[in-house]
Amino acid sequence: MKHVVQLRIGPVGFRIGSDWRAPIAQLGALYRDYPRPIDGIPDFTVRLFAPRPWRRIVRPNVMIAGDYTIPDAAPLPLRLGLLAAEMGMNLQMALGQRRYLLLHAAAVERDGRALILTGVSGAGKSTLAALLMARGWRLMGDEFLLVDPATGLAHAFPRLISLKNRAVDVVAAALTDARFGPPQPETPKGDIRHLVPDARAIAAMDAPAQPALILFPSFGFAAATRPVPASETFMRLTQASTNYVALGERGFDALTRLVASVPAHAIDYPDTDTALAEVERLWAAVA
Repeated sequence: MKHVVQLRIGPVGFRIGSDWRAPIAQLGALYRDYPRPIDGIPDFTVRLFAPRPWRRIVRPNVMIAGDYTIPDAAPLPLRLGLLAAEMGMNLQMALGQRRYLLLHAAAVERDGRALILTGVSGAGKSTLAALLMARGWRLMGDEFLLVDPATGLAHAFPRLISLKNRAVDVVAAALTDARFGPPQPETPKGDIRHLVPDARAIAAMDAPAQPALILFPSFGFAAATRPVPASETFMRLTQASTNYVALGERGFDALTRLVASVPAHAIDYPDTDTALAEVERLWAAVA
């Protein structure tokens, strides 16, 4: 690849190459405070390339590939090159990560303990994680949480926070000094803008935390909270994990320990102020 950047997010190193300069320049600017891969050796490689040579110039389209790929994936327009790079890194993790149990979840930390937020797309977990970061919690990630099968500890993966549609303005109002990536309108998931995690999240990304509370948020409903039994939590988290089956017995043991030792609640909320107040109330109950 002509244009390349290397970076490390938590314990995972990446090498991202592109046929075009713009996506790599954007990545380099937004991830400028992140370290390089340990010993200069990345765990995964991502490639952004044109499906045909002329597509580098004429209506340029970006294909995503790397160590792991989806052969029939549709290309994205070059204006979404930054999104393509982020999707490429997520794809490598989802298909290739075997050291940790991956949970599709946002997570924040306080006093060495982790709050895990997981749910379907649109549940608001990224928005809530960003707003909790604005309130002094340490962001551990908004896309993946890494659970070590050997210790049960949660490890951070604080990549850029992907905010969608109205959430961008809500978070920008709470984090007036934050750095954002360029607007990326009309993506398959709506209008997206990436938020750079704060300095604390980046500096402490190698510090694990003990899982202490699991929340299943759902945005757009009347306020309600209910405890989630272990059996339902286990089922939901198997659906939220991209590598549970691939890990086999290690994945089963890790998830069983997590569910058995950490309380879980489902929270419905009509607005972020309601959700944040309920998060703080539930957190105080497990303190």
